[in-house]
Amino acid sequence: MEEQKKAASEQKKACINCGAELKYKPGTTNITCEYCGHEETIAQNEDGFQELELKPYLNEMGSQSHSEEIMMLHCKNCGANQHIEENYKSLHCVYCTMPLIIEDAYKEDWILPGAVLPFQFNQKKSHQIFAKWVKGLWFAPNNLKKAALDPQNTKGLYLPYWTFDAQLFANYTGERGDYYYVNVPYTTTVNGKTVRKTRQERRTKWTPTRGAISGFIDDTLIKASHQRKNAIPSKISNWNLEALESFNPSFLSGFVTEKYTIPLKDGHLSSTKEAEKIAVSWARRDIGGDTQRVHGVDMSLSEETFKHILLPVYISAYRFNGKKYNFFVNGQTGTISGSRPYSFWKIFFFVLFIIIVIVVLVAISQ
Repeated sequence: MEEQKKAASEQKKACINCGAELKYKPGTTNITCEYCGHEETIAQNEDGFQELELKPYLNEMGSQSHSEEIMMLHCKNCGANQHIEENYKSLHCVYCTMPLIIEDAYKEDWILPGAVLPFQFNQKKSHQIFAKWVKGLWFAPNNLKKAALDPQNTKGLYLPYWTFDAQLFANYTGERGDYYYVNVPYTTTVNGKTVRKTRQERRTKWTPTRGAISGFIDDTLIKASHQRKNAIPSKISNWNLEALESFNPSFLSGFVTEKYTIPLKDGHLSSTKEAEKIAVSWARRDIGGDTQRVHGVDMSLSEETFKHILLPVYISAYRFNGKKYNFFVNGQTGTISGSRPYSFWKIFFFVLFIIIVIVVLVAISQ
């Protein structure tokens, strides 16, 4: 018998009053009906986040109890893979705004998210943040505030990330540097006479050292998707992970979710490199002194676990003088970053003003 039951992450809840689909209400732990206003609380996992043991997933991806199938849409223009919770009549890629064809949807396995950072404000608020950002731009055209924002092209997107935990142990070799100062004689000319003086110069005494360090690495955050076009700016990629909620598909309702395209194995390699940086930092701290040299670190990781988490961002495009520009808003903090036009004449007259000021100052000094 063919399986008819939908995967947990694709289950949609209907309003008990009018039957419309309930959607997540940003900034709350509720889902709400946009038609009659009915709200329900999203059930939370009392056990908190579940860290998954890393090695079984690396050995046999997708066969574990925390893996499932979801419906995916692939953008042929920019390559983004998107999972749509809402039943849109018309679909557009969140990155490049190109139309997506619902008939091209396909099923694909993914590791079920362990946690989600819910959106803290709605699409309207993201547009207000954009308007404020525009007002603060230097050398922006005067009529930029009239930029055409197409609500259809503004989407709330959950970005996929991996987080890794591990116990770290490492042996290191290096050198401890301690500063000391010596008096160094030198000569200078004062009123035409040669004068002998001394000055202090800093030296470093280096002492060979070795030792061992250990500790727990918590929530190393690794990006889990490639964006070939319109990559998410690093300026907005700062989230408070202490606000993570246990995953519930209701948080995704009304939003787009991007599926990870960086495999767990590659994400783990990146997290190991981050762990190596942490080990070097811990070694420097352990060596002490005024400065340090770390020659070698022999590191091992144990008790490794991971989570697949989803983090919120608004992505949109606006048009000005026939050209499209993109902007991005962190869905938790409201931090914005985007591309923008410049006014040639504002820059020209500013440069001209600076030149005039310099000329006047030079004339006065003479």
